[in-house]
Amino acid sequence: MDWSPIIISMKTASLSIFITFFLGLFAAWAVVSMKNETWKMIWDGILTLPMVLPPTVAGFFLLYIFGVKRPVGQFFIEYFSVKIAFSWFATVIAAVTMSFPLMYRSARGAFEQVDQNLVAAARTLGMGEWDNFWKVLFANAIPGVLSGGVLAFARGLGEFGATAMIAGNIAGKTRTLPMAVYSEVAAGNMDAAYRYVAVIVVIAFISIILMNLSALKAGGHRGGN
Repeated sequence: MDWSPIIISMKTASLSIFITFFLGLFAAWAVVSMKNETWKMIWDGILTLPMVLPPTVAGFFLLYIFGVKRPVGQFFIEYFSVKIAFSWFATVIAAVTMSFPLMYRSARGAFEQVDQNLVAAARTLGMGEWDNFWKVLFANAIPGVLSGGVLAFARGLGEFGATAMIAGNIAGKTRTLPMAVYSEVAAGNMDAAYRYVAVIVVIAFISIILMNLSALKAGGHRGGN
């Protein structure tokens, strides 16, 4: 069995969840903090859009932005000598784009469930917004935030449509596990496809168990306090 799709997928999912976690966290904080309900609704729609778009459509927009003949793609080539489209980093961009809404909406839901009297009390006591976010809002929303993290990780690990559009299916470079499953099935190599599917299921299941354990510990710690 070719191990490169497993290595590529784990590298992609690991970097993408790191990026998605913090992007989703701060985007949720920004939206929850908005006072204008109209702007809140508009931004929520924009940030959630990749979740309801077909992955190939999201990938089309990414290719339109980062393609070698597009301004952003040309900028990276000209100034950094980096070609985004059909590179490994393109798999990360696709995974971040498609997993971000899950992280954002989970974090937002968790933040909205935190008792706002605690946040207001912290401000009254002179706590700055940054400390208030980490020590009050985030600390009380950890279980929900971690649940969003595992959903985002699993989504990034299983991303296919957007990856196919912007990164392609280049063996040893951009062929992730889902792409490998597709390739093996298309070639009629069902035994290899079964093995890749088994790897995806095991990784996803272990990730969920670990993250749920973390959420339980966080919830127990919070309850003990």
